[in-house]
Amino acid sequence: MMRKNSNKRTGLIFFPAFDWAISPTHPEREERLLYTRDQIFEEGIMDLPQILEYTPSLATAHDIARTHFCVPRVEDQTTEAHLIAAGAAILLADEVASGRLKNGFALVRPPGHHSMRVVHGNRGFCNINNEAIMVDYLRRHHGIKRVAIVDTDVHHGDGTQDIFWHDPDVLFISFHQDGHTLYPGTGFTNELGGPRAYARTINIPLPPGTTDESLLYVADNLILPILKDFKPDFIVNSAGQDNHYSDPLGSMLITAQGYARLTEKLQPDLAVLEGGYAIETALPYVNMGIILALAGLDYSNVIEPDYRLFKERREVTGEVRQVVDRLLKRWEKRDQIELSQESTNGGFYQQPKRIYYDTDGISETQFERLRLCDDCPGYLTIDTKANRGPSRGDKAFCISIPFTACPTCRAEAQDLYEKSKINGAYRYVYLQDKPCDIFLGYDVSGGQESLV
Repeated sequence: MMRKNSNKRTGLIFFPAFDWAISPTHPEREERLLYTRDQIFEEGIMDLPQILEYTPSLATAHDIARTHFCVPRVEDQTTEAHLIAAGAAILLADEVASGRLKNGFALVRPPGHHSMRVVHGNRGFCNINNEAIMVDYLRRHHGIKRVAIVDTDVHHGDGTQDIFWHDPDVLFISFHQDGHTLYPGTGFTNELGGPRAYARTINIPLPPGTTDESLLYVADNLILPILKDFKPDFIVNSAGQDNHYSDPLGSMLITAQGYARLTEKLQPDLAVLEGGYAIETALPYVNMGIILALAGLDYSNVIEPDYRLFKERREVTGEVRQVVDRLLKRWEKRDQIELSQESTNGGFYQQPKRIYYDTDGISETQFERLRLCDDCPGYLTIDTKANRGPSRGDKAFCISIPFTACPTCRAEAQDLYEKSKINGAYRYVYLQDKPCDIFLGYDVSGGQESLV
């Protein structure tokens, strides 16, 4: 893990995105950050010598294409607000990785953790995945190899999971309200990653009514031991705050003190805001607790006006303990996986997917194939089609070459890209060559190739 120098400061970026909204009364709106900013200035947090505020910068289309296949183009799926939110995460990560900051917190919107590798539109309020884009930037520009992402949103971070599902060097841990009771209906303990990254995805579904007690039990007895074993070079907190007891979208009982104590235990290098929709009753207090914990300052007086000590139901406590025990056993066997005959074909692992974009009402079908290589994680292909959105039902074929691809897989993937451009089965063909940092898109109907 990166060393935390206590003499360095905690960097903050606020970006309320005044010009971006799903609708004027939507829960994901600019007020989510305005109340927080007012509270922090009122308390004098920004005047503390341990805190340094930054002005955000924009991510580039190239940064987005390193992580996502945006159909038909990056420009069709992003606004300036999206580029600033992702750029804020990149800027702070750059400062931390370069040693100029101890850690950072990007308080930005729009959020991103429901955005998957392929993007046809907005799902779960997300178009592009800020954390994933930032992680790929760090790996490219700072040579960081092993990254851990701990997602603390009440909703399962299904987009981040999808992006790193086949990546053995990114550990994705998500605790969230049980998917049987909440969107997106995923994130169960048997979702553990692809065949070359087994148990690098850890999902911790928690029952409604979980309190600080069980949250911190999960941290101490599952998350921290796994992080110790994995030894990440960089830790990211996908900092959703809708586990709070007053949040209108969740049914959990976490307090600002619980979030602050969790942050102190995790010691993330960077936190990036995700969900959290109790605009006045939760966000100003939770965000302030997280900031103080990141800066190594006393957060004991950060208490909500209606705070009370919640008593957790016995059955909730028992269920959480069982989930922790089950996942610890899976982690201990993380390098043992048997592939079914149905999932492998000619040296490829394959699986169909159906993805629904709840915000935009888009239904997507995918067919994913991973090259099973003994020398690297293998390249990935995705055959995708959506019934709505900018691509208007056109099929696209996406090829992703991982950062640590072997020469054989790189050559095979590049050859497949050239052949797919002329076989007539697709409207769009994309190549994501991460080792070379080259991202190509080909519009078959126009015979035009673009370099992103």
